[in-house]
Amino acid sequence: MSKISVFCIASLLACGSAFADAPPADGQWRGAGGAGMSMSTGNARNSSLNLVVDAARVTAVDKLSVYGQALFAQSKKNDDDTTTTANMWRAGTRYDHNLNERVFGFGGLDLEHDQLKHLSLRGVLSGGLGYHVIKNADTTWDVFGGVAYKLDRYMSPGVVIDNDSRRTYSSPELILGEESTHRLTETTSFRQRLVLFPNLRDTGEYRAIFDAGLAVAMNKTMNLTLSFQDRYDSLATSPAKQNDTLFIAGVNVKFGAQ
Repeated sequence: MSKISVFCIASLLACGSAFADAPPADGQWRGAGGAGMSMSTGNARNSSLNLVVDAARVTAVDKLSVYGQALFAQSKKNDDDTTTTANMWRAGTRYDHNLNERVFGFGGLDLEHDQLKHLSLRGVLSGGLGYHVIKNADTTWDVFGGVAYKLDRYMSPGVVIDNDSRRTYSSPELILGEESTHRLTETTSFRQRLVLFPNLRDTGEYRAIFDAGLAVAMNKTMNLTLSFQDRYDSLATSPAKQNDTLFIAGVNVKFGAQ
């Protein structure tokens, strides 16, 4: 069996953990991104592709951040037997504005597509208030809350929710979250983010997002990264799983102002 492997993959950074340190508040765009691909041939042909980008512009009073990620993977036993094991993308933006030294307001838009979940498109519009519990050069810790509106569109024939097959599903949600950054050394940083979305339409149902990432600066333009992501949706029904996890290790490349 012959095998070709190319690995230059970036960490999954839905919460903006592409930076070795928090970007300075000078109004300049900074970000990091990467791409990874693997291929194998022989008794089975496997291929995967991952793309990720994350950027932010920070000033003394506000922050605008954007992110995007795509993952595709498939396995072929022969020309007539192809299985897609991953086909998803996510993209979003968030704006934070400091109302005073501790309190900030935020608004965001997130989009998602996932073939294995039969999710054609999910759009989430959110807004609320947050509080800077800790904010210094080495550590930041924010707590935040607000409301969101989620609209899901599913692929044919739909998914079963509350014993009813649906092609669309919309619901208002609460937002309860916290996130922190920690500079462990001059070259190493850690970030984590946990957000809960209790469903206000079907009480007792909820979504949860957890992201964690470790970045080690190798030089001025490259970071070694380890990241973990977990997504939970209590409304997911078979064949979709309620819980999805992803772990990625690799290298990302910085761009923008230095």
